[in-house]
Amino acid sequence: MNEIETKILKFLIEEDWPVTTEMVAKEVGIAWNTAQVHLWKLVSQGLVKGKRVGRQNQWMVTDLGKELLIQSS
Repeated sequence: MNEIETKILKFLIEEDWPVTTEMVAKEVGIAWNTAQVHLWKLVSQGLVKGKRVGRQNQWMVTDLGKELLIQSS
């Protein structure tokens, strides 16, 4: 997991509700499409869950993602 993905996980852990790709991109300071690529990578590793709501993708961290971030701290 790289620095951007670590920042994304930290942001998702702090949020009580699912967040959009745009919110992640703004918080981490990267382009929307870059955020989307990293989020799908995290989904493939089981660290983040994503679902389509209307025209948006919404994301939240999984328990595995929380555990991994805690262990790496």
